[in-house]
Amino acid sequence: MIDLHLLLIAMIIGAIIAVEVKDLLSSVVALGAVGLVLSIAFLVLKAPDVAITQLVVEILALIILIRATLRKDLPFSASGRWVLNTFIAVCFIGVILVVAYKCFKDLPEFGYPIMRVAETYLKEGLPKTGAANIIASVILDYRAFDTLGEATVLFTAVIGVLALVRRIGRKRADETISDKEEY
Repeated sequence: MIDLHLLLIAMIIGAIIAVEVKDLLSSVVALGAVGLVLSIAFLVLKAPDVAITQLVVEILALIILIRATLRKDLPFSASGRWVLNTFIAVCFIGVILVVAYKCFKDLPEFGYPIMRVAETYLKEGLPKTGAANIIASVILDYRAFDTLGEATVLFTAVIGVLALVRRIGRKRADETISDKEEY
């Protein structure tokens, strides 16, 4: 439980930083860190499917929010910082590849489940449900409420992102709107 408490403290600190920092891009990055720590917390709580959903939604929202905060002319591309940025990006990709290799190496062989529930799904999934394939039987019969919850989270995230990036109803900085036009 100590690791979960540390993750919760990290999320609280990230949220405070996101609210208190003056730079909008730094605020978006801090908010993204909160979401990524939340997906790690879901992994600690033994909910990998919710963690994957959280990670996908968080990365999509982070990309859109960072793109919305950046200007079209990036000052570091002409000033020489592109070397540092390229080096950081290559190091990040290298770390991700090493971690992915180690994770994939530890997976059990295909067809040999390490969890008791997975063994039950494989042995009894098709005969009990009558589905055409095992994945459909697990998703739609055994875990239907969980799948409904994940679909609801994804739908809500998409609607939220669309509401944030829509252009209808926005005014320019030099534009004023009268009270009659507002309604």
